[in-house]
Amino acid sequence: MTFAVNSTFDVAIWYADQALNENEYLQPLKMHRLLYLSQAFYAIAYNGRKLMPAVFVADEQGPIEPTVYHAFSRGRPDVDVELFLPTEVEVFLTSIWRRFGHLKPTQLTKLITSNTAYAVALRKGNRTEIPLETMVLAFKAEAEKKETSVAKQFRGLDGQRVMLTQSGAPVKVKSWMPGSK
Repeated sequence: MTFAVNSTFDVAIWYADQALNENEYLQPLKMHRLLYLSQAFYAIAYNGRKLMPAVFVADEQGPIEPTVYHAFSRGRPDVDVELFLPTEVEVFLTSIWRRFGHLKPTQLTKLITSNTAYAVALRKGNRTEIPLETMVLAFKAEAEKKETSVAKQFRGLDGQRVMLTQSGAPVKVKSWMPGSK
C-alpha cells in the first residue's frame, strides 16, 4: 500500500506547526483527533488511499495513534520530518485544520467517540485497532444520514423543493423552463 506521506510524524508536526503559527498550543488529544479525522477523510476523498502509515486504536479517551502517542509523551519529539509536503496533502490538511482546528479537544472527542467505528472497536476492548475501512464506512454513513435529514427539511408537504431567502424565510422553488413561442 502506498501512502501520501512517508511518516505519521510529518502530519503530526505539520499540525503542531500550524497551531504555533496561530499562537495556539496543540494539546496531544486534539492532535490525535485531527490525525484520526485526517486519515478517515483522506481515504474518503482519495478512494481508500491512506494519508499516512498509521494505526489507530480505541482508547477510553478516544482514538489514538500509539507510536505518535509515545513519541509525544514528553513533548515534541526530535524527529526528521518532511518540511514540504506534497501540494495535494498540504491543501487537504489545511482544509481539515480550517474545518476542525478551531474546535476544543472535548468537542473533537465528542464528535469522534459518537462515531460507530470507534464505538465498535472500544466495545471489543481497550486498545483495539480501528480499521480504516470501518472509519470510512462510518463517516460516509453519518454524512448520508445528515444529507437525508437536511434534504427532508427542505421539501414542502407536496414534495416541492423549499429553500430559504437571505432573511431565512422559506420559499418554494421549481426549475425554470423557458417558454415556447
